[in-house]
Amino acid sequence: MLLPPVDADRRLRGPYTAGGAIVAALVPAARPELVARYDIELRAMAPDMGGLIPERRRSLAAHLPRAERILVHAPRRTLRLANGFAEFVREHLAETGPRTLVVENVHLADPTDRELLAVLRRRIDPGLLAVMTGEHAGPAEPGEAGDPAEAEETLTPAEHDARADELEREGTVGARLGAIPYHRERGTDPRRAVEALRFAVQWCLDAGCHDAVAELGARALALADPAAEPDVWWRFLHSTATALGALNREEEAEALFDRARRESVSPTVHAAAAYSTAMLKVRHHDPARRDPEAALAWVNQAIAISTLLPDPRERAFKLGFDLNGRALVEVRLGRPARALELVQEAVELAERDLGPDGHPIHRLVLLANRAQLAVLLGRPKEALKDLDAVIAADPGYPDYYIDRGNLLHRLGRAEEAVADYETAMRAGPPFPEPYYNRAEIRFAAGDHRGALADLDHALELDPGFVDALANRAGLLAALGEYDGARADVEAGLAIDAGNPYLLCALGQIEAAGGRPDRARAAFDGALERAPSLAAAWAGRGALAFETGDPAGAVADFTRALESGDDPALLYNRAMALRAAGRTGEASADLRRALELAPDDEDIRRELAG
Repeated sequence: MLLPPVDADRRLRGPYTAGGAIVAALVPAARPELVARYDIELRAMAPDMGGLIPERRRSLAAHLPRAERILVHAPRRTLRLANGFAEFVREHLAETGPRTLVVENVHLADPTDRELLAVLRRRIDPGLLAVMTGEHAGPAEPGEAGDPAEAEETLTPAEHDARADELEREGTVGARLGAIPYHRERGTDPRRAVEALRFAVQWCLDAGCHDAVAELGARALALADPAAEPDVWWRFLHSTATALGALNREEEAEALFDRARRESVSPTVHAAAAYSTAMLKVRHHDPARRDPEAALAWVNQAIAISTLLPDPRERAFKLGFDLNGRALVEVRLGRPARALELVQEAVELAERDLGPDGHPIHRLVLLANRAQLAVLLGRPKEALKDLDAVIAADPGYPDYYIDRGNLLHRLGRAEEAVADYETAMRAGPPFPEPYYNRAEIRFAAGDHRGALADLDHALELDPGFVDALANRAGLLAALGEYDGARADVEAGLAIDAGNPYLLCALGQIEAAGGRPDRARAAFDGALERAPSLAAAWAGRGALAFETGDPAGAVADFTRALESGDDPALLYNRAMALRAAGRTGEASADLRRALELAPDDEDIRRELAG
């Protein structure tokens, strides 16, 4: 046994009730170097173990007051933590020997624990860690786990108070996320329940545990009084709606902001609700349901209110926030130049009115966004200057390395791009994007097996990463490994049925299997959804050539070349042109191909012939 059976009931210690118990059992026996390597993951899952887990990696936000830590963790944050923890457990058990983990009351676990158990099962050989789960009820005492209905019968409100008092004296964070709010809600004083839930909601939001925020926040809103404590009520509502939006539950989030508009006359509440509603409409997880025009109306309302705020510092921050939000809307409306003007206005506001050290994260977000817009507008040097400044100010934040690596890759500085991707791999819990991006560079350099290894790892970290499935399918098809390619295509299309890159890979597979009608249908489907996808035009061109339609092949290869000259495509079009009797044009294509690839023997041979 890895440790005695673990009770995962979230009413005990909230998110990572089971994960925290496993951390507490393993960290004291693990090598200090191993603990240090996974400090972020271990500290997040076991906040009461901080003394045994030194903080090695942290970003600028860790040093700031709560009001200035404005970034909300992405929904996949918990998957990153689970992956890092799985690697910690796997390495520890490789040194100490196989174990069995038994977890009970999984049906009552927070989604963070259920995700963690799934990752442990997926990423650790069962011969090294056997994970056994059960769903039978635990003890009747709810502070120690148990069925709520049974607990209601066995404890009086005064006894709930006493149990919460006892747990508070113990002083653990875990109890403040689970058992203490549970008992306070069933005790004699609703105000103490609100205070207990206030801590739990804020902690879970800061940690990126959005499911817990949504659940705890709903419980809190049932108790909080918007008239008596408007600020507390608004904080609950805003946190809950933020979590719902992160969980792709935009309609529920918007309903909460509508409620705020009905129940509050505070300008700051109305400004924040308008801004947040705009972001829900412009970022909706379903692209078909995004509405940038409606988002523009809402964000303009936020700007109008924030412009009137009397305090210069508050106005500079909130108005800058709103201008940055409108910039996103302008991008979605196809107006990146206007978006850049808005972000620049927000930058100047911050420089003028926030003081030299005020709201540093807000400033970095603005610079990073200004860099992205500069890239869109073809100003890579300006973008690189901003990203250099952002990383210098916050070298512990992994995502900025991805942005700079992508820009360096576009600038042809592949080695520097790889260095940034590899820094991102080390700076925080594992995530697939740096491996996915490094795979592209390896592929372009001809290191197909290295690219495949990176894509394999990206998909080990996140099996639902559709872009990685599409790239791996295409690479496997190019390597002649069609069974693996088809498996990736099927897995990807089950998630995103119309993905053009997956359909393009399917076309390659069907063509290689001698099924030209199916291949043509797949390529047509890809082009219907992405008319400028060069790989689909090229695939369809090759299919046309192989099925005796050189004129169709020339037309398709020509469309593929609209994205830029490529020696392989020029060679293929030359062969189609020659077959169509257009030898002069074929020779011109071969000469241009040779300029781009002077060492290509096939091109030289065809020119000589």
